[in-house]
Amino acid sequence: MPTTLRIHPAVVEAREKLAKGREKLRKQHNSGTPGVQVCAHFTDLLEGMVVELFNAVIADAPEDQREKIKQHFCVVAHSGFGRREMAPYSDVDVMLLHSIRSEEAALPIIRQFSQHLYDLGLDVGFSARTVSQAISMAMQDTTVLTSLSESRCIAGNAELFERFDNQFRWYVKRRWKKLLPGIENARREERTEFGETVFLLEPNVKRSRGGLRDIQLVRWLGFCRFGESEPKLLEQAGHLLKDDLKKLRAARDFLLWLRNDLHFSQGKAADLLDKTEQLRLAELQNRPPQEGLLPVEQFMREYFQHTSNVREIVNSFAELCRPQFPLWWLLEPLLTHQFEGDFRVGPRTIKCTKQGLAKMRRDLGEVLRLVDLANLYNKRIDHGTWRTIREAVSQMPPADPSEPLREDISKLFLSLLSQPARLGELLRRLHELRVLEQIIPAVSHTRSLLQFNAYHRYTVDEHTLRAVEYLTKLKDDRGVPGEVYRGIKQKRVLHLAMLLHDLGKGYVEDHSEVGRRLAEQTGHRLGLSKDETEATMLLVHKHLRMSHLAQQHDISDDEVVVQFAVEVGSPELLQMLYVLTLADLAAVGPGVLNDWKKELLTDLYHHTLRLLSSESPATAMTARRRARMDELLAATANFSDRAWLKKQIEVLPSSSLYAGNAAEVVSQLERLRKLSPSDAVAWSKYQAERNVVEYAVGTYDQITPGIFHKLTGALSSQRQQILSAEINTLADGLVLDRFYVQDRDYSGAPPENRRQEVCRALEQALTTASQGEPTFRRTWQDRSQATDSRAQHLPTRVSFDNNTAERFTIVAVFAYDRMGLLYTITRALFELELSVSIAKIGTHLDQVVDVFYVTTLGGAKIVDEKRLEEIRAKLLAAIESMPAA
Repeated sequence: MPTTLRIHPAVVEAREKLAKGREKLRKQHNSGTPGVQVCAHFTDLLEGMVVELFNAVIADAPEDQREKIKQHFCVVAHSGFGRREMAPYSDVDVMLLHSIRSEEAALPIIRQFSQHLYDLGLDVGFSARTVSQAISMAMQDTTVLTSLSESRCIAGNAELFERFDNQFRWYVKRRWKKLLPGIENARREERTEFGETVFLLEPNVKRSRGGLRDIQLVRWLGFCRFGESEPKLLEQAGHLLKDDLKKLRAARDFLLWLRNDLHFSQGKAADLLDKTEQLRLAELQNRPPQEGLLPVEQFMREYFQHTSNVREIVNSFAELCRPQFPLWWLLEPLLTHQFEGDFRVGPRTIKCTKQGLAKMRRDLGEVLRLVDLANLYNKRIDHGTWRTIREAVSQMPPADPSEPLREDISKLFLSLLSQPARLGELLRRLHELRVLEQIIPAVSHTRSLLQFNAYHRYTVDEHTLRAVEYLTKLKDDRGVPGEVYRGIKQKRVLHLAMLLHDLGKGYVEDHSEVGRRLAEQTGHRLGLSKDETEATMLLVHKHLRMSHLAQQHDISDDEVVVQFAVEVGSPELLQMLYVLTLADLAAVGPGVLNDWKKELLTDLYHHTLRLLSSESPATAMTARRRARMDELLAATANFSDRAWLKKQIEVLPSSSLYAGNAAEVVSQLERLRKLSPSDAVAWSKYQAERNVVEYAVGTYDQITPGIFHKLTGALSSQRQQILSAEINTLADGLVLDRFYVQDRDYSGAPPENRRQEVCRALEQALTTASQGEPTFRRTWQDRSQATDSRAQHLPTRVSFDNNTAERFTIVAVFAYDRMGLLYTITRALFELELSVSIAKIGTHLDQVVDVFYVTTLGGAKIVDEKRLEEIRAKLLAAIESMPAA
């Protein structure tokens, strides 16, 4: 009550108006009122309140001072308030402009007015400045400059504001060349923080690339360069294309509606479009079913189409605004040379002559000729030339996928694909300008196509372009991937397959099958030879095969690798599939292609290459295994019980057979020889090249029931992220389990005492009579409750494979990652009386794919359908019963 009495009556009245006004606007929004209108109405509401509060200050002043206040002060709305785009919980930017030289004399008015604004309960950005102070601040601070570029007087002395506005514009006009880079740099820094790509799957609708801030950037750049911020006036002056203005307005209307809804939904300023909000908004829009696409994927596709348009327009407009070298028209003939009358090639750029521009406006082949030339010369294409291409392609009808391309266009495109120099950059521009879909029509389907899962971070088209960019950067890589990439002769086949590999997404059928058909269609359209078409089809069809083998199967298993070698068929195709797989993983999101996965894929590549280089892969594999066993037997020469060691070596599975050099393998077996049936021993080794710790545990199978799930529980409780596991049963009931982990509490190699602590926990898990359920310790590094809540929308799946492995049923579990998940799964497998022989744990962002090679306790495959369904139901129930966080 006392607090209310201290608040000015005008503020109390304004608060009531604000609450009623917001509620009224919420109803208008829910009834379908366009976002721009809701924002304008809210701006009017706020403007009325701010004016009333200023008038209250005047009314409270002594009568003889009131006219003086009106004469010396004016209230200026700027930023979103100035351009009349206020969202329901936006902050309000107000400047009290005054002409009183003495700050002390102006202070009482400033204090009272600012206090009224803050008491209103809004997030207020308030400043009080003279004309000279405001202009001086704007010339020094980019944020102030851009904010004041969208100003209007709402109360007080309009002539004072006009004086400020005229002087401000005059200073900006004089200094635009210095001011312009600051505006671009500030926006670039903001995009880096909030999302540099428009295809970020949880974007900030205001600050991420292509969002509202980029639309505002057009206004700021226009004001700075041309003295005008209104896009309509910029279009009338010829600085914006008519089609660009139309797209900017459509994007603004959509994004303002979206931001309004986020604010109303959360009752506060909220600009993050996370997965929960995406699902809610998609349901709210009640979109009709579309084959192969979820409603949320349809909604986000529309979002990305708008933000993509904004990005392209902003890039083009920013280039137009940048200052040109003043004497370039004199120096150009001296520093450039003409190419066939149509192009001029300079030190850094290539551009079209007037003759070349005229040809380009009517012929797609000329566009490809230019792009191919830019790639061969490794030059950037001039902005004016790109602008002509944008205008020309917008007039072209959609391409017919059944029609073959003109031979000259096909040759030029294939020539472009064969050179990595600027390929990634040029393909990205061709995609942005809709040229790429004129060549490969199926590309249009993937434009802005979202995959609503926790695995992919980008849309399909952005993922594809990033994959191509990764490939072309391999030309400078000093490791095995770079060596392989540089050795590939048919780079155009590789790059084409990379472009096509995910074109089958967004359909009901498996995308690899759809992609294979599209690859065949594209091969015919481009006039590829039969061999090139078949190679492209195989790479697209099998683009996931190598990744799945390395991450989900036992690549030390002879049968698995021999089968893969037969599928690939040739060393050259293997080379292309290897680097294509690396690029595919790298383009999923930051950190997805880690050292561990790269090493696994490289091992599989080398292993398969050796087989393909022999006359018979199966014979070569048998010979390799026999040679390895002979090597191990030779290493037992200095041990006392060679007969025991030989017996163990004869039954070693491949994963243990090649687990280190011969001396290391025999030394580990010797450790096991000294064990008693009631003992367990654990040891560790840090593998720097993979940035993982290998923990090995030796014991007898009779020591305790459920050895594997107890060990996984011990590791998880010690905050070890398990990447892979091998469960090996040797002769005489000996068990040798290996786990490859990364310590969540350390970056790089954990200290020796930490590794000893984990080893003790592993031994105690098997030798201590009853430890109860393990506890999984959390730290601030774990995902938040909010992140975990989104996972409830991701389906948990269990699948079975009885074809890949001769002796095992392969169980794959697809689930959202959380602490204790692996323990829950392995415990359920134990309770189902299944024996686990191999485990592969793949984590992709927030999604895991855990794969287990299992048999019955008697060592048989599980083939009965009822039994398989029982296993599926048990695993799903166990996972679903876990807490969300």
